[in-house]
Amino acid sequence: MNEMVTSTGTGGRAGRREWMGLGVLALPALLVSIDVFVMLMAVPHLSADLHASGTEQLWIMDVYGFMIAGFLVTMGTLGDRIGRRRLLLVGAAAFAGASVLAAYAPNPEALIGARALLGVAGATVAPCTLALISNMFADPRQRSLAIGVWLVCFMGGAAVGPVFGGAMLERFWWGSVFLLGVPAMALLLALGPVLLPEYRDPTGGRPDLASVALSLAAILPVIYGVKEIAREGWRPVPAAAVLAGIVIGAAFVRRQRRLADPLLDLRLFRSRSFGAALGGMFSITLLGGAVMVFITQHLQLVEGLSPLEAGLWLLPGVAATAVGFLASPLLARRVRPAYLIGAGLLVSVAGMVSLTRVDATSGLVALVTGFAVSNLGAGPMVTLGTDLVVGSAPVERAGSAGAINETSGEFGFALGIALFGSVGAAVYRAQFTIPSGVPDPAGRVARESAAGAVSVADRLPEPLGAAVLDVAHQAYTSALHTVAAVAALLLLAVAISVAILLRHVRPSGTAGTTGAAAATGVAGPADASEADPAAVSA
Repeated sequence: MNEMVTSTGTGGRAGRREWMGLGVLALPALLVSIDVFVMLMAVPHLSADLHASGTEQLWIMDVYGFMIAGFLVTMGTLGDRIGRRRLLLVGAAAFAGASVLAAYAPNPEALIGARALLGVAGATVAPCTLALISNMFADPRQRSLAIGVWLVCFMGGAAVGPVFGGAMLERFWWGSVFLLGVPAMALLLALGPVLLPEYRDPTGGRPDLASVALSLAAILPVIYGVKEIAREGWRPVPAAAVLAGIVIGAAFVRRQRRLADPLLDLRLFRSRSFGAALGGMFSITLLGGAVMVFITQHLQLVEGLSPLEAGLWLLPGVAATAVGFLASPLLARRVRPAYLIGAGLLVSVAGMVSLTRVDATSGLVALVTGFAVSNLGAGPMVTLGTDLVVGSAPVERAGSAGAINETSGEFGFALGIALFGSVGAAVYRAQFTIPSGVPDPAGRVARESAAGAVSVADRLPEPLGAAVLDVAHQAYTSALHTVAAVAALLLLAVAISVAILLRHVRPSGTAGTTGAAAATGVAGPADASEADPAAVSA
C-alpha cells in the first residue's frame, strides 16, 4: 500500500495549508529558472576575474543545464521511491551549499564543479514539485490552477534572471548572483516539513543503477551534441555524440522493457492523453524557444539594445505568459482542453505571423507585440498540457511523469535552437551581400553571423561600417521572418493534431471527476479507451 500523508485526503479540496505549501514550492522553481539565465549577465565579470578561457566560459554556462537534463528522469523516479518531500529538501540543501561554493569559487575549475552540483540539485525541483502538487491538489480544477501558478514562477525566471543579474552586478561582485538562491532554499528547508505532505511508493523497489548510468549516457551526449551543433554548426564530434546518445538510448529503452521496476515506466506512453500532451509540449518548446532566441538576438544585434534593456523589453511577453498560464485553468472548467489548447495555439500562430512583418529599422514595437501574443496563446498548451501529463499518470508515477515532461522540454529547446538556428543562419548568409569596398576577410566574417557583422563594423571606417550593419540588419530580419513563418505553419499543424487527439478529455469542472480520471476524461490511464493501440501492441 502506498505511504501517503496529506491534509486534503483522497479527492478532497485543498485548503489554506496547501496553498501556502504551493508558495513554498514556487520559490525553488523560480530560483532554479533564474539561475539558468542570470549567468548571461555574470559571465563577462567572472571571466575577467577568474581569467577563464573561452572553453571554460562555455562549460560554466552549459554544465548546469547539462546536469539538470541528465538527472531529471533519475530524480523523478527516485522521489517516487524514497519520498518526494525528502528528495526535494535534500536537493534544496545541496542547492544552497553549491550556491555558496559557486559564489566564492577561486578558479574556473571550481566554478564549473559547483555549477555541476547546482544542476544535479536543481534536477530534483521540477519532478518533485509537480508530483507534490498532484498530491496536495486532488481536485482537478485546483490542481490545474496550482500548476499554472507554479509555471508562472518557473517560466518567469527566464525573464527576471537577466534583470536581477544586472541589478546585482551593478552593486556587488559576480558571486552575489549565486547567493540569490540561498535564502529561498533556507525558507523551503524551514517550511517544507510543516506545509508539504510526504509521499513515497514503498513497492517501487530499488533504483536500477545500470539504468541510471544508461540514462545519463544517453541524455548528456545528445544535449551536448545538439547544443554544439546549434553553436558551431554540423561537425563530426557533436554529430557523433548525438548518434552515440541515440544508440545508448535504444539500449536504455530495451532494458526498461525487461525490468520489473524500471527507472522509466514506458507504460505511461500508452495513455493517449499523456502522449498527445507530451508531444504538444515538446513541439511548443521546440518552436517557441527557437523563435525567442531569434527575438532576443534581434533586440540586441538589430535594435542595438544592451542585454538588460533587451530583458526589460521582453517583460510584456512575460506578463502575457503569466496571463495565459493563470487564465487557462479557469477557462478549462467550462471549455474542453482540446478546444482551448487549439484556440490558444491559433493565437500563437497569429503572433508568429506578426513577427514576419517586423521591419529592420523600426520593428521594435511589432517585435515585442508579436512575442507577447505568441506567448499568450501558448498558455493553454503549457498549463493544461503539464496538468494532463502529470494527472494522467498513476499517483505512484507522478514524479516520473513530471520528469519526462521536463526532460522533453530540455530536448525540445535544445533541438529547436539547433534546427532553426541552422535555418536562420542559412537565410542570413543567402541574404547578406558584402558591400563594395569592404575587405574580403572582414566581409566573410560579417557574412557568417550578425554578431560577426557588428564586430566587423566597429573596426571599419564609418561609411563602410554603417553599410555592413545595414545589410546585416536586413539579412537577420529576413532570417527572423523565415523562422517565424515556418514556426507558424508547424504550430498550426500542432493545433489541429492536439485538438483531435485530446477531444475526448472533458472540462475540469465536469461533475464526478477527480484526480487522474478528470485529467484524462476517462476512468484512468489503464482504461482500454484511453490507450494508444500502437503503444499497447509494442
